[in-house]
Amino acid sequence: MSLKEKRVVIVGGTSGIGLAAAKAFLDESAEVIISSRTASKLEDAKRSLGNQVQTYELDFRSEQNTRDFFKSIEKFDHLVVTAGEGAMGHFGDLPVTSVKEAFDSKFWGQYITVLSALPYLEKSGSVTLTSGVYGIRPPKGASTLASINSAIDGLVRGLALDLAPIRVNVVSPGIVDTPIYAGMPEQQREEMFAGIGQQLPVGRIAKPEDIAQTYVYLAKNGFTTGTSVLVDGGAHLI
Repeated sequence: MSLKEKRVVIVGGTSGIGLAAAKAFLDESAEVIISSRTASKLEDAKRSLGNQVQTYELDFRSEQNTRDFFKSIEKFDHLVVTAGEGAMGHFGDLPVTSVKEAFDSKFWGQYITVLSALPYLEKSGSVTLTSGVYGIRPPKGASTLASINSAIDGLVRGLALDLAPIRVNVVSPGIVDTPIYAGMPEQQREEMFAGIGQQLPVGRIAKPEDIAQTYVYLAKNGFTTGTSVLVDGGAHLI
């Protein structure tokens, strides 16, 4: 299935996996629209991607903002959501407010986005959400992310039936070298990545480009729906 001149909306397309996905869709000659809560990130992304990309400010946790966003875009073909923040911490130590905030972002933000997009999404199109390998194999301190990611995976299976013939899938990445780790000292970050990479069958952690191609595949493959695609370097096996 060609993506040439298809309209692709990426919520969270300004850095990391989302930015790499935007580049990958542009390489397929798609018309790409990205959104972010932060104007400066949108400006940086536009400089990186070029003037052919359209940018919008959006807080996808707000139902009204999200409805207005899709109303301004009107009809489009494929929806990709890579935005969403989680929370790490031991179950007994993590405040409930932090857990609720994480659900408001990563789960409810994606839920609201799909619901708001429906009136404008072509029936021949697709929705691709984002969860994570912690939904299958969480380490200590990841009970919140395990819950959120599992909820997203379950939501996708239900939406694949409720929204048919629109196809609905989810990408489940492992550890990825993205700006989310930029706050760590460089040496500490590199040592952490090297240590994790040595444990993986592929021998390294992912780059955003490794994950981005999965979103393109799911938009192009008209026979894939209700599926969670693990792109974790084999992390679920160890």
